[in-house]
Amino acid sequence: VSTTVARIILHSNYDSDTNNNDIALLRLSSPVKFTDYIRPVCLAASGSVFNNGTDCWVTGWGAVKEGESLPLPETLQEVEVPVLGNRQCNCLNGVGTVTDNMICAGVLAGGKDSCQGDSGGPMVSKQGSVWVQSGVVSFGFGCARPNLPGVYSRVSRYQSWINSFIRSDRPGFVQFTSSGPDADSSYTCPGLPPLLITTTSGAGTCTDGPEATTTEPVSETTMCGITPLNTRIVGGEDAPPGSWPWQVSLQRFGGHVCGGSLINREWVMSAAHCFFSTSTSGWQVSLGRQNLQGTNPNEVSTTVARIILHPNYDSDTNNNDIALLRLSSPVKFTDYIRPVCLAASGSVFNNGTDCWVTGWGDSVKFSVVSSPCPQGDSGGPMVSKQGSVWVQSGVVSFGFGCARPNLPGVYSRVSRYQSWINSFIRSDRPGFVQFTSSGPDADSSYTCPGLPPLLITTTSGAGTCTDGPEATTTEPVSETTSPSSTMTSAECKNPEHNNILNLSINESIINIYNEK
Repeated sequence: VSTTVARIILHSNYDSDTNNNDIALLRLSSPVKFTDYIRPVCLAASGSVFNNGTDCWVTGWGAVKEGESLPLPETLQEVEVPVLGNRQCNCLNGVGTVTDNMICAGVLAGGKDSCQGDSGGPMVSKQGSVWVQSGVVSFGFGCARPNLPGVYSRVSRYQSWINSFIRSDRPGFVQFTSSGPDADSSYTCPGLPPLLITTTSGAGTCTDGPEATTTEPVSETTMCGITPLNTRIVGGEDAPPGSWPWQVSLQRFGGHVCGGSLINREWVMSAAHCFFSTSTSGWQVSLGRQNLQGTNPNEVSTTVARIILHPNYDSDTNNNDIALLRLSSPVKFTDYIRPVCLAASGSVFNNGTDCWVTGWGDSVKFSVVSSPCPQGDSGGPMVSKQGSVWVQSGVVSFGFGCARPNLPGVYSRVSRYQSWINSFIRSDRPGFVQFTSSGPDADSSYTCPGLPPLLITTTSGAGTCTDGPEATTTEPVSETTSPSSTMTSAECKNPEHNNILNLSINESIINIYNEK
């Protein structure tokens, strides 16, 4: 598919002499239709960390080596290269060459790199099942020369700039993390200033550099929040197989107890109230299941190795009603078994955001109302669509009855638990996506007797408010194509202080309203 370009935006601080801020945006003349061969990449969110040695892939149709063009039929090439920290990259390329807006990658022995014709192309790394773009091919001294890594524009430095132009259907920004210490922090050479250690989150993160092309064919990737078989879902009808590939059935001694969502190959998220203890005895997880009764040809079942309940879960108030289950063995992704993306910290779901809840208590589409959605199985997912990606905003928690007028269901707010989830999942982490809602939120002006006034603060991400409970419904599973929404909190409070206002709904909770 080819299309013309309606607008080209160059970074206002691009410096052609130093290649600093070497990044641009192009708006297409018309939207493209996603297929199995045309899909968007996730972008590294602000504060992402790419330590020395992080594996990266660069793709393009550039030269295969210096002075040698790609031979016909000029098939897309790919090459794998590791990240080299900015300190080491500065020492190799010349101190002062590499800025904080750049990331380097390459093999010190040479032989692998991006080259002429690859400029502007993506450098990506895989986090769990998600490919995240860390860099844009920018410059280098020659191609694939020893001790001269390629240099890339660091995507995570431009999240605000990108979002300033893309106001709706924004890209999926994913927080990329590297575990363990970064060897680059101790690297030094003549003329290189000492490393300044600060407590600022994301400071001193190593950047990814350029990558070369290879002759290996491009492989297929799996991605969170993608439903290859979700071609149509209409409220009120049973969901076709594969429509919601992250939906799982939690069973004890063979009987269905609760729903849950697959968040990577080894972990499932559900509600804490589904469990009387952390004992794994008798528990089993069924994935790819379509029917609770009868045959399920695409189903895979596995036992549970560990159950983790949120330490601040309160069974009286349903605050922090969230749990993690580690599977006994990793599952293989198929068209019927795939992970969902999770709403990142700070995600915003305004009043009216469309949400979908699935389960064998039935599923339905709802709109957010300052905390409202539909009802399905306890522990099951509530998701919204952002672009081509489905993002889980809530975990079904509780409600007063089911689908009663003026009594929205209540869900645990997933975005409040990113740090808690990542504290247990150290590798192959879930894909966290920053969900955004455009325009003002009507809920900010809502008031009633006893409700404290809204406190407006300018602190970004202050506190660690947790997600709250959500309700289930009896309508069948349906698919949405509407933009996803985000829920906002008045003021973030520490979990132990969430109930000080004696409200039934706190900042760890999101409510959903069922559109009739």
